[in-house]
Formats: sequence, structure tokens, C-alpha cells
Amino acid sequence: MGAWLFTAAACLLFCQVGGMTRREKAELREQVLEMFDHAFGSYMKYAYPADELMPLSCRGRIRGFEPNRGDVDDSLGKFSLTLVDTLDTLVVLNRLDEFEEAVRRVILDVRFDNDVVVSVFETNIRVLGGLLGGHAMATMLRDRPASERMAWYKDELLYMARDLGHRLLPAFNTTSGLPYPRVNLRYGVLNPLSRTGTESDTCTACAGTMILEFAALSRMLGETVFEEHARRALDVLWEKRQRGSDLVGTVINIHNGDWVRRDSGVGAGIDSYYEYLMKAYILLGDGVFLERFNAHYAAIMKYISQPPLLLSVHMHNPTVSVRGWMDSLLAFFPGLQVLRGDLKPAIETHEMLYQVTKKHKFLPEAFTTEFRVHWGQHPLRPEFAESTYFLYKATGDPHYLQVGKSIVDSLNGHARVPCGFAAVQDVRTGTHEDRMDSFFLAEMFKYLFLLFSEKADLPFNIDNYVFTTEAHLLPVTLSSSRPACPTNVTVAAPAEDDPFSYTCPSLQTLFPNNPAFAQRIRDRYKYLIGAGGSHGPTSVRGIELPLHDSGLEPIELLKSMGITLMAMGEGSGRESGTPGQQAMPAPEGGVYRVKLVAEVLPAPESETLVPMAVQIISPPFLGRTVLTAGPAKFGMDLSKNEHGVKGRVVRSAPYSACGPPTNGAELQGHIALAVRGDCMFAVKARHLQEAGAIGAIFIDHSEGTSSEETPLFQMVGDGGPVDGISIPLVFLFSKEGRVLLKAVDEHHNVDVLLVSRHKQLGQEGKAAHRAIAMNIKIRMADESDAGPQSADDTATIELLLTTEGTSGMCQESAGGCKGLQEQQGGGASADPSECQSP
Repeated sequence: MGAWLFTAAACLLFCQVGGMTRREKAELREQVLEMFDHAFGSYMKYAYPADELMPLSCRGRIRGFEPNRGDVDDSLGKFSLTLVDTLDTLVVLNRLDEFEEAVRRVILDVRFDNDVVVSVFETNIRVLGGLLGGHAMATMLRDRPASERMAWYKDELLYMARDLGHRLLPAFNTTSGLPYPRVNLRYGVLNPLSRTGTESDTCTACAGTMILEFAALSRMLGETVFEEHARRALDVLWEKRQRGSDLVGTVINIHNGDWVRRDSGVGAGIDSYYEYLMKAYILLGDGVFLERFNAHYAAIMKYISQPPLLLSVHMHNPTVSVRGWMDSLLAFFPGLQVLRGDLKPAIETHEMLYQVTKKHKFLPEAFTTEFRVHWGQHPLRPEFAESTYFLYKATGDPHYLQVGKSIVDSLNGHARVPCGFAAVQDVRTGTHEDRMDSFFLAEMFKYLFLLFSEKADLPFNIDNYVFTTEAHLLPVTLSSSRPACPTNVTVAAPAEDDPFSYTCPSLQTLFPNNPAFAQRIRDRYKYLIGAGGSHGPTSVRGIELPLHDSGLEPIELLKSMGITLMAMGEGSGRESGTPGQQAMPAPEGGVYRVKLVAEVLPAPESETLVPMAVQIISPPFLGRTVLTAGPAKFGMDLSKNEHGVKGRVVRSAPYSACGPPTNGAELQGHIALAVRGDCMFAVKARHLQEAGAIGAIFIDHSEGTSSEETPLFQMVGDGGPVDGISIPLVFLFSKEGRVLLKAVDEHHNVDVLLVSRHKQLGQEGKAAHRAIAMNIKIRMADESDAGPQSADDTATIELLLTTEGTSGMCQESAGGCKGLQEQQGGGASADPSECQSP
């Protein structure tokens, strides 16, 4: 008997949970608790009652006392943001004494009657959601049988949430019902003292991520006004979707409902709109939300999903990808797919994201389809950890425990500092940024702790709650019409080809008798990143075209797209006409398999990009400081202006210039300075021109960019009207922008010359950067070509680059990347990392 007890006890400690012992899992759980204590303790010690901790400076970030960071600071409202955002995390992590003390502090110290302009979206998900999640936890602990916890609590957090909700409501006073993006907590919107209400646009997620918090507030209070406004905003977004594709854009006009940005994806600007449609159905039991989500989801899987990638498209022309990179916020999407029951693409996309994190230690803020860094920042975002938790809960696959361990190791190894955890300014260099956003405590530790926990480790049943986009917990008992998920039956019957539109998924149904299904899916992407992988990322996306009797229709279709179709022989990666080539036989089954061969040539002279210059001409610079700038495709053409435009630099207020400037008198007759982001360049330019500015300089909001490392580009209107914009416009990357901002801060009256780079004062003309044009040729092959290729038959992409007297070819094949620098006198071969596909 004693031996049996010893064996059972040992098993509790050492038996494996998949590939991880119970002891290892418990140790990771304790490690997460220690990390949370370090982060939360640092905030309380060095920052409270400030909104956020500055972990490198070991002090609090108080709005107005630190340099303005632009839109990022709209989250700060002088309401102890981090403490409010962390309330329900304390309960999940079983820090119940700390929770009780935190609730007392919030009740005593936090007030919302502040003359400060805040983001409606961020204040809703972080502060209103934090108060509601804290209230849900407090009442759960108080109402337990024989519980003495929170016996003193009289729903104070709920009444604070009502106060805040009423302060957000003025944002909905628009003709469409879509909310303004910002509101003054004391004066509302359109009040002479509010300093807001001039904005015309908001992001789709900003307008569509209100329903969970507002509906919960309405149902907890019995006041319908909040839920009604949130529902109306969702109704408008649904009405304004593109009916042909069922997609929505990224930015919408809040007054007339016109789309300002028509790119459609699942990342920044749209992400939580989709999330809240699904979760509103779960929380509220209204089938309308599920029907809308299903329509959008079908469109996403048809147009945006290119497994394992999720690429943004144009909402009106969804077969066209609008960019070659993805942002890190889309990492939430595999978790949402788990709720939808669509596990296969969730596993595929998550594995791709995991490969990116292994390469860069963290998910960069944006990365290319070749998995290279596009924007290097990592502000400790939790979305990847969120999807990891949901996939583990759905599959029980121990692989996701190892993924969670890698997140813990990266945070401790590369983000931990003496006063908390610091955001990573650039994943390539590992440099830190002096910020620890509140969502790090609200979400990251909650998901990691749950990942390594058993049900017995939690002080309540987590399945009785819905996670908001900020991971706040709202009780499913708020639903007045929907029974529990396992027995859920709604009025509409599921489509025959979509068994999970209206029912909860079952792993046995999805993957019968196949416990290793997740691993088999992941194995396809095991070598997605890095050299030597047998399944490396292909540079060519397969295209299948229907072939009709004449055999001509696919060719005519491609010609209509501006693509020339050329028959090519087997074993050749070059264009037709090569000796020994044979014409391809007509395929069976009515389908051609095509391969792309891209030849890159110098663009015509009409497409030449002419770099601009911002030359600081006032003392003490006297023209010696020249900053390389990008041009615009609209406004004054500086390349045709012999002398450029001179003027004093004045910073726009607001700095984003997305609304009419409040300092128009100061801008009159001067060159305006504004930051990139929040709205289109054309919108900014029009506001500044109407205020009387004679030119505009836009500075990149992404840290670490420079003209030395990032290719110049031309600013465009992105579909917005540019007629009537006549002032010169230039763009500075952040490194050059810092030089100009420092000059303005130190010398105040700074005069600059906006001019074509080769016409700057004291310089001879320089050759313009040449743009690159691409001719695409298509190789047609029959089905037999789909099998594994030999090393001699894998060349699929050839790039011929010609610039300013040099030429070279970068050829991607099984042998890697080799340059033709010998022909240019270089002698050395090209770096394989420079081999890129189009």
C-alpha cells in the first residue's frame, strides 16, 4: 500500500503531460507568477498612481510630463491605467490579497473627471473593460457560499464603470452612429474646451470593438443606452461592407460612412471587429452577430487566407494583395479560429508565427512574406501567447506548452530589466524602449498562467467567462437567450459544407482517430524559415486556371491581366526558345499548373523616383545639414521647381494633422511638421494647406527607420481626393526626423529649404534613384511537374536588376543565392540573405 502511494505521488510530480512532466509545467507556472510579481511590483513601487511604468527610468509615465509620443499617449488618461487593467489578472493568478487591496486603491484614488483627451477605443477595452472584469471577479468572490472575501464590496467598480461609460457616450454623437476616435473625459466632444471633435475618420476596429463592454455595462446596470449605441455602430459597419466580397476596409468616415482606406485584412485597424462579432454571439446569444461573423469569415478564408499567410487585399478587388508584409496584431487570429472550430488553418498560421518568433526572438511589429523584419519594434504584445493558449486548450497538444516556454524564456532573456519588463525597440539589435504597456500585465501573464495551469490551480471556473480583446473576463450569464455551448441550437440550420457555423466543434469530428493531427499539420511548415529546409517558403504562388475546349481562354484571361503566357520545356527555368525545348502537351482534367518567372528591368524614365531634401539653412546649420526625404505623387512637384520652397518649421497641433490644426495662426506662411499615421497623407496635406501652411514635412512614426536602410517611396493619396493640394510635401524617416525635431527643440526658429536632392544649395546634381519594373512570364507544366524536383530542376525565380551602371542577377534555386559581382569587379558572391523573390 505504501509503495502504491509513493508511486502515485511520484506520478503526480513526474508523469508527463505529453512531452512535459507535471513538475516542469508547475515550475513554469511558478516562473510566470514570479515574472508577474516583478512587473506588477515594479509598477506599484516606482509608477503608481501614474498610468504606466517606464521600466528603464524606474518611474511612472504621466501624460504631459514626458515627451509626447503621439497617438500612443491617447491611452493615458490620468486614471492609473495599469492598475485598473490588471484587476482581474490578480484573481486569475490567485493573488487574492493583492486584488482586494487593488480594488480599494482604485475606489479611493481613481477619478475620471479629467481634462484630458483619450482614445475611445483604448479607454473602452482597457479601463471600462478593466472595471467590469474587476467587478465580475469581486462579486464572484463575494457571493461564494461561506466566503469572507470582498464582503465589504458594494459594487463600487460597477458605478465607476457607469461614470466612465457616460463620459464616452458623447463620442457617438455623429450623423452615422460611428463614434469619434477621441473624447475629452471632462468636456466630451465639440465643446469649445474639449480640444477634439474635428476628426472625420476612425478605424474599423475602433468603431466595432465596443459591444462586449457596453452591452455588459447595460446588462449589469439595467440601462440599455450603452448597448444600443454599440449595436448601432456595428450595424453601420455591416451595412457599409463591400457586398460583393463581404469585406470591410480599415478606416471609415464617421459622418458619411465612406471608406477612407479600403485595404482589408485581419490585423491592425480591423482585428477586434471580427473578434467582437464572434464573442458578442457567445456572450449575448444574439444569432445576428454569428451570421455576420460567418459571412466575414468566409470572405477572409476566400480572399485573405493564403495558408499559412494572412495577406491584406483591396476590399473592392479582393484578388489583389495590397502589401507584401503582415503586422503582429494578426497573431490573435488563430485563437479566434479555434473559437470558430477551424483548427487546421489556425495551426498553420500559428506555426508560421512560431517560426518567425524563433528567428527573431519576438514577433516584429511587422514582417514580410519572406519573414524578414519590416518594422522591428516589439511592445511586448500578447496576441501570440493568446493563440498559443487557445490552441493548447483545443488540442491538448504538448507542443504548445513548449511554445509557451519559449515565450517565457524570451521575455526573461531579452525584455527583463531591474524595474520590470521593457519593450524591444528593434528585434534585430535587442535594444529596449522605455515603456511597459498596461496590456502586458492585463493579457500576457494571464494567458501564460492559464497555459501552464490545471483547473485545480484556478480560484474559479474560467470556462464561465468570455475574454474581451484585452483579456478581461465577462460572465456568460449575461446572455439572456443562449443555452450552454454543448447543447446550443439556433434557428438557422448549418450549411452543408460548413458544419461549424452554428455548433461547437468536436476534435473527434474534425480529426477522427488521429491524435497526432496537429503535428502532421505543423510538419508541413517545420522548415518554413531558414536554409536547408526541405519545405522552405516558395517564391512562386501556384495558380490554377480552368481550361476549356479551345484551350485559349486561360491565355486570353492572363493577357487581360497584362501577363504573357509562354510555353516552356521541362527542366528549364528560362524563357522559351531554348534549344531542345518541347511544347507542353495539353493537360488532362482541364487544369494548367503554372509557374512564374520574373525578370526585373529598369523602369521607364517616367517612373523614376527623384529623392527630395530638407536642408536646414538657418544658423547655426547654414545649409550644412541635409536630410534625404521622399517625394509625393501629389502636391507641388519639387523636381520641377528650380529654387525649392523656403520657410520656418512649425509643428502642427494635433501632431497627426488628421483634423483641422488648432494652431492655424502659427502655421500661416510656414512649413508644417506632422507625424505619419492615423489618416491618409492627402487628408493631412489638405488640413495643413487650408490652415495656410506653404509646405509640409511628414515624419515616420516607426522608430529606427532611415533613408540609409529603408528604400524611399512616394507618398500617395491612397484613393482619397488630391485635387487642389498644391503645397510641396516630403517624407522623412524617423532617424532624419529626429535630427530635425532636435534642431527645432534646441533652436526654436528653424528655417528649411524643401528642394529636389540634386538641387540643394551648394551641391551638384546627383543621379536619381531608379525605380524597378517587373515583367512576369509564366511557365506552364502538366500535373507530373507537381512532384519533388531534383536539385538541377528547382530554379523558379530569376531577378535581373539594373541600376546606375551596375547590373546583376540574383537566382534562387536549390543551390542558394549567387551574385554576378565577378562581372562587376566585386569578386565576392552575394549574401544569400539578399536573395529575394518578387
